[in-house]
Amino acid sequence: MSHVTSTPTSPTTTEPASGVGRSSTREGSRVVVIGGGPGGYEAALVARQLGAEVTVVERQGMGGSAVLTDVVPSKTLIATAEWMTVTEEAADLGIRPTGGHAGSFEADFATVDARVLNLAKAQSADIRTRLEREGVALVDGEGRMDGPSAVIASTSYGEQRLPADVVLLATGARPRVLPTAVPDGERILNWTQLYQLTEVPERLIVVGSGVTGAEFAGAYNGLGADVVLVSSRDRVLPGEDPDAAELIETVFKRRGMEVLSRSRAAGARRVGDGVEVDLADGRVVQGSHCLIAVGAVPNTEGLELEGAGVKVSESGHIQVDRVSRTTARGVYAAGDCTGVLALASVAAMQGRIAMWHSLGDAVSPLDLSQVSANVFTAPEIATVGIPEHRITSGEVRGAITTLPLARNPRAKMLGIREGFVKMFSHRASGLVIGGVVVGPRASELIFPITLAISNRLTVDQVSSAFTVYPSLSGSIAEAARTLHDARG
Repeated sequence: MSHVTSTPTSPTTTEPASGVGRSSTREGSRVVVIGGGPGGYEAALVARQLGAEVTVVERQGMGGSAVLTDVVPSKTLIATAEWMTVTEEAADLGIRPTGGHAGSFEADFATVDARVLNLAKAQSADIRTRLEREGVALVDGEGRMDGPSAVIASTSYGEQRLPADVVLLATGARPRVLPTAVPDGERILNWTQLYQLTEVPERLIVVGSGVTGAEFAGAYNGLGADVVLVSSRDRVLPGEDPDAAELIETVFKRRGMEVLSRSRAAGARRVGDGVEVDLADGRVVQGSHCLIAVGAVPNTEGLELEGAGVKVSESGHIQVDRVSRTTARGVYAAGDCTGVLALASVAAMQGRIAMWHSLGDAVSPLDLSQVSANVFTAPEIATVGIPEHRITSGEVRGAITTLPLARNPRAKMLGIREGFVKMFSHRASGLVIGGVVVGPRASELIFPITLAISNRLTVDQVSSAFTVYPSLSGSIAEAARTLHDARG
């Protein structure tokens, strides 16, 4: 869920040139995947497409934590909360309640929670059906390495040894636990346990103001909870565009959220039917529930990686290069267990790249400069390409333009007052090199900028494309037009 990046230590293997795959036999190749999340199941589909015999070992359910306890359920919950915020501008649009006061909606949390869990289960079942239809063998159990060329699957029926020509490790990550704030699943929770709640928390203390903390804080605030967000940094979302983060914090406070900046949590404990969170400066914050959202740790213990020749970093992440190879020949890794970029889209691409490379298809190494990411707050924050600070610091010779959404005609019609579009271009070539969109459905609006970056389009090429009038995407073309003369 987070967008925190880290630079993994590359193994001592030679990376292929872009577009060049290694020679390998496809038919008859045996591929074993440990982990059925986005990295694992996408890799399995590619490997089957290329003619390999594929087995996926998954302990939780197809789709992994991304589908069952992380991305899918969290974004479903957030989508429900978003409906509670869209009514904010109803009065300005001429909409009045017929039998009550403004903002009279309330969430039926039992129904919300049931929908979240049912949707996650349905998505997992759909993935399982697709894999079975494509001829992928599925093993319900835990996997570990048996040297570099085999996997041991521990199941309820015993252990099974699976010889492999190629192994993909896609074991994901789990919530980090603070020794002084151990979740009990009832009052002190991590983000996988939130869906066990049967009613909206009366007063929810969220510890951690990164992407996960901000998303859940905003969602529960929208659902009617009194929310306190504890941030050890100067502002929420410290890893995001500063202007975007400042806007989100302003919106949070306007909606009644209490944001405690520069406040480090020292611990959390259950007190009767509530919780108390101790801050490092001696203050105590009281609430009904506490969400601990302080990052994740990779699921790499117990995989017998050392015996297989697979190196891990000090943080426990599996070391990979840009084609997903580990330090062991024939062993690849994808997803959150690699520490490259904690996004389901990146995990899926790492898995595909691993199979293309290992099975001899054409492959281009992973390029993180083309990865778009989104924070599912209301409004959303979407980013892609070079961040603004690399331009303002002089590291990159770029030009910057920012257009507020409030001046967009479609935004005016929809009652949208908050948000903006930023676009960055290279001063010498005019190429689009980055962008930020803050607004409703920013996750959709960032796509034209992503396309421009991946296809090396100039701002003039982007601005010459037709947009619908009126549309929010018109602001993207307008931003490109303002950068027309930004060369030199």
